[in-house]
Amino acid sequence: MDFQSSGKDWKWQVVYFFFLYSWGWVSGQLRYSIAEESEPGTLVGNVARDLGLNLADIVKRRLILESDRNYRYFIIDQNTGALIVKDRIDRETLCDSIIPCLYPLELNIENPFELFSIEIEILDVNDNSPTFSTSDQVIAITELITNPGVRFPLVTAQDADVGINGVSQYKINPSPWFSLSVKNRNDGTLIAELVLEKTLDREEKGQHSLLLTAVDGGEKPRSGSTQITIVVLDINDNAPVFDQSTYKISLVENIPLKTVILKLNATDLDEAVNAEISYSFDDHILDSARKIFDINPNTGEIYIKGFVDYEVTKSYELFVKAIDGGTPKLEGRCLVQIEVEDVNDNSPEIIFTSKTREVPEDAPIGTVVGFITVRDKDSGRNGEVQVDVSSDLPFKIQPFKNRYSLVTSNYLDREKTAQYNIKVTASDLGSPALKNQTIIIFNVSDVNDNAPVFVQSVYSTYIKENNEPGTLLCTVSAVDPDAGSDFGITYSIVEGQIHGSPISSFVYINSNNGNIYVQRPFDYEYFQILQITAMVEDSGSPRLTSNASVFIFILDTNDNAPSVLNSDVSDGFIVREKVSQSASAGYLVSKISAVDLDSGYNAWLMYRILEPISQTLFQISTYTGEIRTIRGFHEMDIAEQHLVILVSDHGEPALSATVTVIVNVVDAIQQEFTHSQDFISNPPTSTNLTLYLIISLVAITLVFLTTFIILFVKCLKRDSCNTSCGFCFSDKYQANHYTDQYKPTLYLNSDGTLKYMEVRMAPPESQAQCYQACFPSTTDTFVQPMNFTQVKDFLGESIPTHTTNTNEAKQVREVLLDFFILIEITFILNCTVNMFGNI
Repeated sequence: MDFQSSGKDWKWQVVYFFFLYSWGWVSGQLRYSIAEESEPGTLVGNVARDLGLNLADIVKRRLILESDRNYRYFIIDQNTGALIVKDRIDRETLCDSIIPCLYPLELNIENPFELFSIEIEILDVNDNSPTFSTSDQVIAITELITNPGVRFPLVTAQDADVGINGVSQYKINPSPWFSLSVKNRNDGTLIAELVLEKTLDREEKGQHSLLLTAVDGGEKPRSGSTQITIVVLDINDNAPVFDQSTYKISLVENIPLKTVILKLNATDLDEAVNAEISYSFDDHILDSARKIFDINPNTGEIYIKGFVDYEVTKSYELFVKAIDGGTPKLEGRCLVQIEVEDVNDNSPEIIFTSKTREVPEDAPIGTVVGFITVRDKDSGRNGEVQVDVSSDLPFKIQPFKNRYSLVTSNYLDREKTAQYNIKVTASDLGSPALKNQTIIIFNVSDVNDNAPVFVQSVYSTYIKENNEPGTLLCTVSAVDPDAGSDFGITYSIVEGQIHGSPISSFVYINSNNGNIYVQRPFDYEYFQILQITAMVEDSGSPRLTSNASVFIFILDTNDNAPSVLNSDVSDGFIVREKVSQSASAGYLVSKISAVDLDSGYNAWLMYRILEPISQTLFQISTYTGEIRTIRGFHEMDIAEQHLVILVSDHGEPALSATVTVIVNVVDAIQQEFTHSQDFISNPPTSTNLTLYLIISLVAITLVFLTTFIILFVKCLKRDSCNTSCGFCFSDKYQANHYTDQYKPTLYLNSDGTLKYMEVRMAPPESQAQCYQACFPSTTDTFVQPMNFTQVKDFLGESIPTHTTNTNEAKQVREVLLDFFILIEITFILNCTVNMFGNI
């Protein structure tokens, strides 16, 4: 074509075209409408006129019609530029139920080349009658149980026409038992439900027949009918019930085939065959939904069997029924509403860059550990990316130019968390948003910020006295949360002095494993408790340490024999006593007193007569050592009796001592005793003696009670002090294992004579009668038994060498003196009562 010869006309046409375009006559897209079933040759519209072309331009520029489907429906008249129907058009074939039904065309104009889009809307005409998928629908209704008002879905009529030409109403023939209810669905279609108006009785009428008619809304209405048969059945009293009446789920388009999108569950309270449930879609479901979804009749799983396309249908409604195996079959129904979501088909890409995957635990807040780069191939909001990290970790991200920096947001502690798995999530702003995740693993390197810690803060161990040097006492153990070079730990003993000797001369500790060994034998009589301090040190820089107390309790062994304390013992352990020949049975001849430096059973003494074995004059108390006569003396008895007394302890093995008691039977004492009896047996007046006796008893009792009350008040006042004071009187020794909660306690025997007195460590809940003693606490404590001489010195004016507080020493002296005053008063009372009793 000669463009130069027509340049003037072409320029005028362009100006005319833009003029028309500015007034809305011409646009980039033309749109026409035509009713379906139009006869061939029907004029759709004049394209050339609408584009502002004259007849000369139509021939010169040549109009070519193209379709992305085919060329069978429309043509362009090259002489007039009219768009004409070429062949019969069926809207239902082209668009099914899609509204509006648009048929796209493209118009090419040459010289110069221009491209225009043409959309032809195919208008629906009422050329299809409503049809039902089945000619006869059977509904089973149980007699008596089904209450009026229950609704039964009816088969839905399908009409290929759309809009007003689709199904607009349903109707049934009149019946006293049933009525019809019609509802609009979300997609605009109508569904019909049969409503039960009164209870059915199978014996009255076993079957009902109704005619359901669907009518469309065209100018000339069309209709279709189906037969509804209602069968009245006997009772199967439990129908299947779904967990929900309506399920709402969403799924993305392009979901793979065979994907299970929902598993329905219906339960039936019946048993056996009446509880066997099968699942199926009911007749309300559209054919388009049946092509996409299917249901497993046994499991109730709804799965994909066709391609889901958001651009075709955005939502589906599936009507599902569950039918049991009873007779009659009962069914439950539910509605599944499915929303189809559009896809954003490119996920963000995450790239992490870092020189190292370790960060020291003492790193300050804000330390950069790496950089994150995010890319998304999408554009617009689908390409805009947000980056997040795990919120419960001490890391955060900060924008850095066109990427992000990963920094610490809190202090790190390797002992709590040695490794972090940082989840980085990148999500775009599409709808729905796509995201990508990656895990960044960081190790926390160790610094020496934890001191080693002993497993126990206090250790207690026990060992018998006279032990062998090198004996293992116990093992202390420590742990260090640090790792690597900071983990090596070394054990040692904190040096100190014990009675002028270094602690290292008593015990030794293995620096590697914490085993503590004895360096030399211990003597229970010298001290009972040894407190040392164990120290552990790590190998970090700087070195860190911690301490633990170790209490070594010395256990007594029977290594001391009893010692006789009688003051008149001469060489050869001989005790001489004189007894009047007139002494009666039970007369106290003598008392043997002995002590044992050991403790407990090892100091529990027992007395018996060793020689002569067969003597019948004397007997000795097993535990008090009192020697008494068994009978009175006879003329033929020997005047000088020799008794060998054996004093033994209860140790293993038992240790013993002997003492010889020589008893001389004399007459002089007998005469004095007789005179005394005569004097006492002939009182001036028995009445005065009784009165004196009563007065003496009352006076002594008053004195005793007064003293006891004074002592009791003092004890109450002392109890308010922080220092715990007092003594203990124990009937027998109880072996105690000492701990740091034990208190120094004074022990005395309570059998009437002072055989031994001892200060020991005793628990507060000891069963003995106790007055607590006041002693100051020291770091290394040694408690040594006291012999009789030390007891007398202790009760005197001197203060114990280990007492550093004058007030405490004074309190100890006061309590001991009060105690002995009480003993003295008790002794006087006892003697007085015995004396008056003899009188």
